[in-house]
Amino acid sequence: MAINYNGDIAVVLDSQHRTPGNLRAFVQASIRSIKTGKSSDVRFSSTEKIEVVPMMTRKMEFSYKDGEDFVFSDPETYETVTLTPELVGDAKNYLVENATVTTTFVEEKAVSIELPSSVVLTVSDAPEGIRGDSANNVQKAVTMETGITVQAPLFIKTGEKLKIDTRTGKYMERA
Repeated sequence: MAINYNGDIAVVLDSQHRTPGNLRAFVQASIRSIKTGKSSDVRFSSTEKIEVVPMMTRKMEFSYKDGEDFVFSDPETYETVTLTPELVGDAKNYLVENATVTTTFVEEKAVSIELPSSVVLTVSDAPEGIRGDSANNVQKAVTMETGITVQAPLFIKTGEKLKIDTRTGKYMERA
């Protein structure tokens, strides 16, 4: 969710409700300011009022990389949004052209992207399996088209398409 905190819009990254011993309950939250991009830990008492700011999500497609920044486009309106590498984070390892992501907006400004649970990537480099190295479930490191390295079975060859889990970064199956 997004909140108005000290006159600034901030996205809540994580929150925990705590009731320590015989003290009053409070909520400990990690928030990130939209304007500055800085994260901070904040403590809210149970009597504080918080103004919630509406958030909107849209499906967008990754178009291309412009220097360090990533450009996404809306498939219906063809409107483009440029996001910084800090906002994209580890998702950059799974972004290929026309990949669909869910983008969250607060006051017409993109604040985060969410990948699907798995993506299909092409193997750009797969070393040959060593003959006789076929004991149960032996894996080798293969490099994908986005540059990440994934552990995959010995039979995987360069040019094959693999399904990769975006939450763990592990090989799931051939696509």
